[in-house]
Amino acid sequence: MARNTEDWEDFTVRTRPNKKGTRPRTKDRPAYEEAVIGRIITVDRGRYTAILDEDTASERIVISARARELRRNPVVPGDFVALVGDTTGEPDTLARLVRIEERSTLLRRSADDTDPVERVVVANVDQLVIVVAAANPEPRTGFIDRAVVAAFDAGIRPLLCVTKADVRDPEPFLENYRHLDIDIVISRTTAQDATGIDARSADGLSARLAGTPVELLREHLAGKVSVVIGHSGVGKSTLVNALTGAERATGNVNAVTGRGRHTSSSALALRVDDAPSGTWIIDTPGIRSFGLALVDPENILKAFDDLEPIAADCERGCTHKASEPHCALDAWVASGEAGPIGTARLDSFRRLLGQDETTEAKELGSF
Repeated sequence: MARNTEDWEDFTVRTRPNKKGTRPRTKDRPAYEEAVIGRIITVDRGRYTAILDEDTASERIVISARARELRRNPVVPGDFVALVGDTTGEPDTLARLVRIEERSTLLRRSADDTDPVERVVVANVDQLVIVVAAANPEPRTGFIDRAVVAAFDAGIRPLLCVTKADVRDPEPFLENYRHLDIDIVISRTTAQDATGIDARSADGLSARLAGTPVELLREHLAGKVSVVIGHSGVGKSTLVNALTGAERATGNVNAVTGRGRHTSSSALALRVDDAPSGTWIIDTPGIRSFGLALVDPENILKAFDDLEPIAADCERGCTHKASEPHCALDAWVASGEAGPIGTARLDSFRRLLGQDETTEAKELGSF
C-alpha cells in the first residue's frame, strides 16, 4: 500500500533553526547621532577618561568603557571620541565609547625595527617635546634621532628640551642638532634650584629671555597640544608638574646603572597653567626605545634636513646606504663641507635607514 504523503510529513524530523544563523548579518552600525564628543585625557585598565564641553560652564569629566565593536581599535590620550549613555560625569556612572573621531595626527612606534605591530602613543597632537638630560642619565643621539623621525613621519613638530644643564654644558652634544629645523630649549633646572632656561634657535644663537624657566617653556606650548617623551630620570615629570600644577611622581637615577626609574605609569593629558585655551601637555611613561618599523624610509631623510639637500644630487635609485659606491653624502662629508659633526650625522642617518636598533637601545629595552 502506498504511504500517504500527508502521514509521511508527520514523521519527518524537523530541526530547529540555529538562532545565530538566523541573525541578520550586516556591517552597518548605529550612527549614534545623539553621541557627545569628548577628548580622552587618560586610559587606565579598560577605562577611558574624557573631558566634555571643554572651556564651558558644563565642562565635566566622564569615565567610559569601550564598545565591543571597538575592541581592536586602540584609544589613546588626545583622541576625540563619541560617547553615549550616562555622560553626566556623576560619581559611579559609566558612559559607553562608541566611536573614534578622525585623527589629525598619530604618533606611533614599534617595539623595535623588525616588529610590525603598531603601538600608538598619542593622537591629535601638534608638538613632540623630546626631553633629554645633559647628564645623569647621559643624552643619547640615537633616541633623539628616532623620535625626530617619528615626529616628522606623523606630521608633528619636534622640540628638543635639554635638562640638567647645570650639571654639564650641553653645547658639545647640541652640535649634532644645530643644523636641524627644530627648536631647542635648555633647562638649567636642578633638584635644588631653578636657575633659568635658554631658548636656542636652530642656528645655535642663544638669548636670555625675561621670565622664569616655566614661563619660557610655556611660550613654546601656548595654543598647542604637546606630548612629552624621554627616558626615565631626565626630569620629564618635574617639568610637567611645574607647567600644570599636577603632582606626577618623580624619581632619581640609579647611581649604579645610570638609568631612571619609571615613575609615570600611564599617559595623562593636562592643561598648562596660565596658557591660552586649548593648551595641553601629555606626559608619558619613560620610553627607552623608539622602533621605526612602521616609518616610510623616505620620511627618514626628511628628518635630516641637513642631509636632504645633498642627497638630491645622488643618482636616481641611490639608497644612501654605506654600500652605495657613488652616494653624494659620502663626498659631502669627505670634502669637509659637513663640518666636524658630518660623519656622526651621516652614521646616525644610515643606522636609521638600515633600520637596525643601536646596541644602546637594545640594552635598554622598551616599555
